Amino acid sequence: MRNTAFLLLGLGLIVLQSNLYRLAGIIQIAGITPSLVLPIVVFMGVHEYVLWRGTLLAFGLGYLLDVFAAAPLGLYTFTSVAVFVVARAAGVRLAAQTRLTKVALVFSFSLLEGVIIAILMAIFGRDAARPRALATLILPHACATALSAPFVIALAEHIHQATLRVPRPEVGGR
Repeated sequence: MRNTAFLLLGLGLIVLQSNLYRLAGIIQIAGITPSLVLPIVVFMGVHEYVLWRGTLLAFGLGYLLDVFAAAPLGLYTFTSVAVFVVARAAGVRLAAQTRLTKVALVFSFSLLEGVIIAILMAIFGRDAARPRALATLILPHACATALSAPFVIALAEHIHQATLRVPRPEVGGR
């Protein structure tokens, strides 16, 4: 139930993100479109998700982002899984309880995602100038993602709380 809810939330946020991208094209500020899926991936990594289940969810969300963004197939899939695994490793050491720490975590992981994408485009891309152009967008993109993080994380926390399994009392108890 929780997995399906997070996939549906991710799909809805990807559709919203694509519409924000169109709006950002009107505003003419490069890199201002936030990644609305990244806070979900960080949320799943920092919380108690089982590694294989969270990896599969991050894979699915990244694949959906690849399809909707018309990115090279596997680019966001790889970065989503990589960010989840690193967030999972950091989640053991970090307890992101306050809004400020959550925003800081999303900002740092957004920077990490941007660097990974720029490196992958430099290695596998056909255009040599593209990674340099992408590198100039990393900081504004990370700032926009961090600003949108409290709203997305609030949705993720609501889904997390709504799908918690409560132990059922025994029927015909002693």
